Amino acid sequence: MSLTPADGKRPADGGGGRRKGRRRRVLRWSAIVLAVVITGTAGAGYLYYEHLNRNIKKDPLNIGDEKDRAAESKANAAGQKPLNILLIGSDARDSAENQKLGGAKDTFGTPARADVQMLLHVSADRSNMSVVSMPRDTLTDIPKCTDPDTGKTYAAETDVITNDSLGRGGPGCTVATWEKLTDIHIDHFMMVDFSGVVSMADAIGGVPVCVDANIYSHTSSGKGSGLKLKKGTTSIKGQQALQWLRTRYGFEDDTDIARTKAQHQYMNSMVRQLRENATLSNPTELRGLAETATKALTVDNGLGTVAKLYDLSKELRKVPTKRITMTTMPWEYSGSSGRVVPKPADAAQLFRLVREDIALDGKDKKKTTTAVKASTDPAAADDKIAVQVENGTRTDTTSAVRGRATAVARLLVGKGFKEAVADSSTAPSAATTVVRYPSADLEGDAQRVAKALGIPTSAVKKSTSVSGVTLVVGADWSTGTKYKAPASDDTTPTSADALNGSDTTACMHVDPNYVW
Repeated sequence: MSLTPADGKRPADGGGGRRKGRRRRVLRWSAIVLAVVITGTAGAGYLYYEHLNRNIKKDPLNIGDEKDRAAESKANAAGQKPLNILLIGSDARDSAENQKLGGAKDTFGTPARADVQMLLHVSADRSNMSVVSMPRDTLTDIPKCTDPDTGKTYAAETDVITNDSLGRGGPGCTVATWEKLTDIHIDHFMMVDFSGVVSMADAIGGVPVCVDANIYSHTSSGKGSGLKLKKGTTSIKGQQALQWLRTRYGFEDDTDIARTKAQHQYMNSMVRQLRENATLSNPTELRGLAETATKALTVDNGLGTVAKLYDLSKELRKVPTKRITMTTMPWEYSGSSGRVVPKPADAAQLFRLVREDIALDGKDKKKTTTAVKASTDPAAADDKIAVQVENGTRTDTTSAVRGRATAVARLLVGKGFKEAVADSSTAPSAATTVVRYPSADLEGDAQRVAKALGIPTSAVKKSTSVSGVTLVVGADWSTGTKYKAPASDDTTPTSADALNGSDTTACMHVDPNYVW
């Protein structure tokens, strides 16, 4: 979460315009929001409910196009749904206090950027929680977004740095960007005020963090957060906590990836501190923490009252600390630019696990078959379901199996799907077989096709790239008439660098160049 890009310069406005003050007054330190909500301290707000409600700033949840939005999460067999909350923070310099804390005078008042983005996933049964961080320097596609205040439309862009999304209409565009990238439906977002991190850390009473050597984050050219700590564990608060969360120069390889690891350590420690610190049972201290938190918050309309935040906190508190897993989106460098992109197979695997509500700590109990949500339209009669069959058996090393789409289309016709036809106009490459559908009214039809062929419901996907129910025959079904689903690999990729919430041994490695 550096305050400026790698080259030390901030991009020109590019026509984005300045966001309104309320939209720019946000803080990157999503850890604060996570910790406060998890502990349920927002409940103290009932002591002066309306006052705290007025503190909370609100914005629309998703301002992207409908076609780029992910399908809602399905309920499990017990009727429970998972929760996905995007935690966002920015590098805004929109006030004298934020300017003093953040520095970089030349960027005062410019559009804020989403320098911290963390997806918080709470399982449907509330037994576990996963957090996925996206590195600040990730290149991705940002969909078309429309500013809810001005009506200005920002055209879709490809291969741009992800933190630019916040300046394209507000946090709702960052949400839209995540949904387009991950195909994970996001229920809420939360942001915190930049200057709030100092008062919040003081209200908590300090957070223990660890370094394996004396560290001073400072360079001869003036870069660095100014963090200065002795080797071992130190309880930090106030501006020192802000320095820890900002530190890039001094941790490991001096990159944004190392900074993300430090933030994960801080978040885990803060959660444990808030849950275990008996002093926070004092009503006065709780009231002060609630005051600080609500002044710092910007949320979507669905979370816009203390009552709703309190209800959410009760859900989050059900998750034991030992079942919280912090991860970073698997990444790889993009050329020599210093930017990164999602690591194709590993990032897709991590997103799938979250999308399918599979615990990242590998401790899930065996789940029953996912129930189809009640809102799904019933399937039409088999002979009335139009199905396009595409040959996706081509791989990086082999060409497509000739006639495969035709063979599977005939198989469907033989099963009563009289309107199934092969589509030879396109030749996608798919490792696994998938059934796609473009809109909710065809979801039931797509599921019926999958069931008839023995394809798991997890392979039925909503997609705006198709105009009707489309079966893509993947490389895993290159021969035969009976589909056999590949064994599911539900392990978290090692490249996600998972950290368990109860791990008290985590200690940041210090770059020897920053040891004092």
